Amino acid sequence: MDNVGVVVDDLDAATAFFVELGMEVEGKGPAEGEWVDKCVGLDGVRVDVVMMRTPDGHGRLELTRFRSPEVLGGEPNAPANTLGLRRIMFAVDDIDDTVARLRAHGAELVGEVTQYEDSYRLCYLRGPAGIIVSLGEQLG
Repeated sequence: MDNVGVVVDDLDAATAFFVELGMEVEGKGPAEGEWVDKCVGLDGVRVDVVMMRTPDGHGRLELTRFRSPEVLGGEPNAPANTLGLRRIMFAVDDIDDTVARLRAHGAELVGEVTQYEDSYRLCYLRGPAGIIVSLGEQLG
């Protein structure tokens, strides 16, 4: 897998959110033209894109804000059992600290921070554009 794409309405806020998770901006800029239109199957596409990279360099996240055509509204609070891409998971060293830092960027817990046996502490947060970001802290 090369990357996961997320359409957002506030590119700066979404970028800050994922930087807080430890991701780094790899590149950013506009995209438009016939090649984009043909690729995504829409006419008159004009977007701003920020490509983010995980600290280990193996994962990437593409944040996209459409300037045109107009963004279609989705269900920003869709529950975890809704069809389609539902979450992105990140391994963290300290889940409580990470949750606190992400709350400063508007994230809200979907449920609670829970523990799976003696292996992991886990939670789901609602992040930019309503996406679910899962955090996992390995124990021991």
